[in-house]
Amino acid sequence: MPEPILSPGSDSRGMIFIHPESFGDMENWHEIARELRRDAPILRVEAEGWTPFWAVTRHEDVFEVSRRSDVFFNTEQSAPSPNITYEMLDMLGLEQPRTLVHLHGSEHDKYRKVTNDWFKPAAVKNLQAAIEQIADEYVEKLADMGGECDFAQDLAVPFTIRVIMTIFGVPRSDEHFMMELTQGLFGSADPEYLGDFTDPLELVGSTIAKFKDYFEALTAERRAHPTDDLATVLANGEVDGAPLGEAELLWYYIIVATAGHDTTSFSLSGGLEQLLAHPDQLQALRKDPALLGQATEEIIRWTSPVRSFFRWVQEDVELGGVLIPKGDVVLTSYPSANRDEDVFIDPMNFDIFRPDSDKLLSFGLGMHFCLGAQVARREVRTLLGKFLDRTASVELAGPAVYTPTHFVSGVKHLPISYKLK
Repeated sequence: MPEPILSPGSDSRGMIFIHPESFGDMENWHEIARELRRDAPILRVEAEGWTPFWAVTRHEDVFEVSRRSDVFFNTEQSAPSPNITYEMLDMLGLEQPRTLVHLHGSEHDKYRKVTNDWFKPAAVKNLQAAIEQIADEYVEKLADMGGECDFAQDLAVPFTIRVIMTIFGVPRSDEHFMMELTQGLFGSADPEYLGDFTDPLELVGSTIAKFKDYFEALTAERRAHPTDDLATVLANGEVDGAPLGEAELLWYYIIVATAGHDTTSFSLSGGLEQLLAHPDQLQALRKDPALLGQATEEIIRWTSPVRSFFRWVQEDVELGGVLIPKGDVVLTSYPSANRDEDVFIDPMNFDIFRPDSDKLLSFGLGMHFCLGAQVARREVRTLLGKFLDRTASVELAGPAVYTPTHFVSGVKHLPISYKLK
């Protein structure tokens, strides 16, 4: 995948939204984003190989874009990527994305209803016992790790995969395969995940093809032998009285399987990193587990693992004092919005006691509010709670390492040392 190059005359700060390496250093990223909120909150970004877009960095404006779904539309290219990514899918004969992230309006609503019952509060509450059992299983593995582990790779990632695969109803033996596919899709710009590939685009194409083969077989199995799981719901789901189309079904599987664990694992790892950097807050959680709820909100605000989305403008509109023409594209920057000084008190400080974390935009807003938000919250609360209850002390054993990718990213390695109770 070619490195993004800004067009002549473009503000170089716009690179933080599209250059994968920018997200490998989030401290620097947030310093630049703070400058943009002050100097150029609606920034025009033009780069070779990318659709030109307006980067929206203030909370007020990201909120407005999310709220005005009549003006700002999702499309098949809502996940920010260079144009060649979508061209490559066509060349390989693979379906363009057709997920809840990419659909809009009444079409989006129809497809959301297919799985909506699975993510209603009562249904999610019924998952708690399974989430706790899985968390217990992984926390108990600490006893066999010799007092040191990579919290991200040894606990957060496999725990969140196990939860979503349990919801899907697929075998545990397939979990490592699903983890590799997720890394290939969201982490293709990260050299660590390239494997035998030299071109990230080839990895993406291969990954989607493997997803397609896997989920086609799963669909056939669940249509022949339906069970009480989410895979059965998708395989037999209907929209307007007809089965889901091939593209819609494939991408529905993909988005639930990948976004259902990658984002949450990044929140868990990034959250523990910050708790270890603020031992007073860590100790407060140990003393009073009732604080886990508000701590989870602060963790999700702080980590903001979904970095941005594209929205297509349907009519001339003024946003943040800037006139944006019909047909243009805006990029909603969630990490920036979640650190906006006009909304959050001392936003660059991690604080589980803050009174304003309910204003976070990490899950989106309106019709595109994250379907699995309540599952993610339960996962973070449960694993962190059980981890802190099982450990007597925890320390960093090395620096946190961030995934250098521009769409979904966060802490991919968090080496820790610990003593058990």
